[in-house]
Amino acid sequence: MFGIVRPCRHRLGADLSRVWTAHLCGLCLALRADHGQFARLVTHYDGLLVSVLTEEQSPTPGRERRSAGPCPLRGMRTASVATGEGARLAASVSLVLASAKVRDHVADADGLAAHAPVAAAARRVASAWERAGGRTGASLGFDTALLVDAVDRQPLRERAAGPGSDLLGVTEPAETATAAAFAHTAVLAGRPHNAAALAEVGGMFGRLAHLLDAVEDLTADEAAGAWNPVTATRTPLPRVRRLCTDAVLGVRLALREVDFADRRLAHALLVHELPRAVDRAFGTSCRHGAMDTAGREPAADGGGSAGDPHGGAVGSRGLLAGCGGFVGACCTCRICCAEERRARRWRRKRQGRRRTCGDCFDCGDCDCCDCDCDCGCDC
Repeated sequence: MFGIVRPCRHRLGADLSRVWTAHLCGLCLALRADHGQFARLVTHYDGLLVSVLTEEQSPTPGRERRSAGPCPLRGMRTASVATGEGARLAASVSLVLASAKVRDHVADADGLAAHAPVAAAARRVASAWERAGGRTGASLGFDTALLVDAVDRQPLRERAAGPGSDLLGVTEPAETATAAAFAHTAVLAGRPHNAAALAEVGGMFGRLAHLLDAVEDLTADEAAGAWNPVTATRTPLPRVRRLCTDAVLGVRLALREVDFADRRLAHALLVHELPRAVDRAFGTSCRHGAMDTAGREPAADGGGSAGDPHGGAVGSRGLLAGCGGFVGACCTCRICCAEERRARRWRRKRQGRRRTCGDCFDCGDCDCCDCDCDCGCDC
């Protein structure tokens, strides 16, 4: 999974965590239903925001649900998942933007895309995803040509950028594409008067996503000599941080103008999680307890760190068994979200990463959780 909005279930609480999972699984299953198993690869944490916004504007939020069968990513549990037009719009947008991302990798000859056979196959996949997203969008009254046009402008914006250029000139296509997708949720929900405010929310969110992606890739891009908007425009990082902070504020202010039937999850994701995404990208997240340089808590028993998925188990159980245990723990969310878990090799309970996976979960008087939005939450 990828995306900048990655909430900890313990910050969201039990009820909102179930709703968030319903939208994530709903997006994944909408991709499968309309476009086949392979399309599920584009399931995107940020893409589910489209589904959330559509549902929370609808007159009866939470009504469009169905029961889904067991899934390894849910620990082989069944779940109630979101259905309907919001999930399908999220699938359409995710496909078109994933298509653009694949084309970008091919154009830059990144990784395996540097090999001609792989690049040719990637181009075919990208074209198929773009067409599929277009078909779904058209069935919902959404013209994905708006997204494609924005994507096509991106290389032109990048080529025009140079030292001293305005960094926001590079983010404009992402802003335009996201604004169009967010605004259409108002149409699907039958609240067209929300479209302007949601376009503003989407524009600021698209700007933020582009900037944070650039910041997170900065070190790797500099090492590889790859193009990065921050480097290309010679924008100082403090200036980039201010632009991100301004975008977060813009999202918060615009979201207040949206007429929701139930705004709880949209508020939690767009008001509370976005500042944490900025902190994460710039390496200023609040953490609790002693942490080593890898961001893990030291283990008390000497058997590997508490953040190590399987301690020293690989050596005793074999590489494949160790990897299998790690995948199993990840797929059942035990590493991140369990209060404690057992390490088989040592037959002892280990502390789960619940205390630290949420950045500022239960951090008491920590200033990074300050919020003046009167939302009634514990932040």
